[in-house]
Amino acid sequence: MDAIEKDGPVNAGGNKAAPSSEEERQRPGAGPAPRALAEEELSRLLSEQRFGTLAGVRRSGHPHMSTVLYHWDPEKRVLRVPSTAGRLKVRQLRRDPHAALHVSGPDVWSFAVAEGEAEVSEVTAVPGDAVGRELLALMPDRPDSSDEAAFLEQMVAERRVVIRIEVSRLYGTALEIPAEN
Repeated sequence: MDAIEKDGPVNAGGNKAAPSSEEERQRPGAGPAPRALAEEELSRLLSEQRFGTLAGVRRSGHPHMSTVLYHWDPEKRVLRVPSTAGRLKVRQLRRDPHAALHVSGPDVWSFAVAEGEAEVSEVTAVPGDAVGRELLALMPDRPDSSDEAAFLEQMVAERRVVIRIEVSRLYGTALEIPAEN
């Protein structure tokens, strides 16, 4: 049974109950509150997405954010982000390894954030070296074996690196809006 408090109906768990009338639904703040996602849900959201917003720290202390392609390894709790050696994010993460990746969920209130320390690989220097192979493994549409050599040569020419973020904290929310009757 829902209780009524000063700010509106509250369910037995102490959370806001869904408003029952159209007038209550129109009132600002009357809807259900977002809920914290469990570890498995956060990991699933990270696995389902390919793009996110990577945040690093500028010399001024302000955040620097950029949209990135990434790969999540849930067993190792490591995010891998391909980049090029000359990018600002690479220089910043080498100076200050604190990083966070924000990933949007299916609606505006659903998201996951992974925080941790970043490590930037050496530049891939020889086609087929360890960094080049790691970059190849990160590609969502891996080239077939006939294109693999060209891909690895291109990674060297572009001075590619891998940003690895060892995730120490995951958090995020989801908003479940009850269906209209």
